[in-house]
Amino acid sequence: MNLNILSYSIYLSITAIIIFVVGQILYRNGNIFVSQLVPNHEELCKKVNKNLLLGYYLLNLGYCAITILSWEKIETVNQLVGIIAYKTSIILFIIGILHYLNIFMITNYIKKLIN
Repeated sequence: MNLNILSYSIYLSITAIIIFVVGQILYRNGNIFVSQLVPNHEELCKKVNKNLLLGYYLLNLGYCAITILSWEKIETVNQLVGIIAYKTSIILFIIGILHYLNIFMITNYIKKLIN
């Protein structure tokens, strides 16, 4: 059995689920957050939030796909579990950084764009 194919399948399934669930949570809460920052511009807030969600999906799913290229040959189940845990933790770290970066950017720059 080719362990690399199995690990790719597990890794992509886990990360896709994490990315989708986190994206939906951020989207729901982001609508409320952005609409409080920019009152009376509800349509603009929804469009900004949708664009943030789209960028989030594209960046994270693209990064997941690219990381598969750099994987070494997996020969044991222990290696399989270790590399999936390592690569998944990197995705979680990136999602966290992007989330705080987005909040920082929105908080500091969205009012400047409207005025």
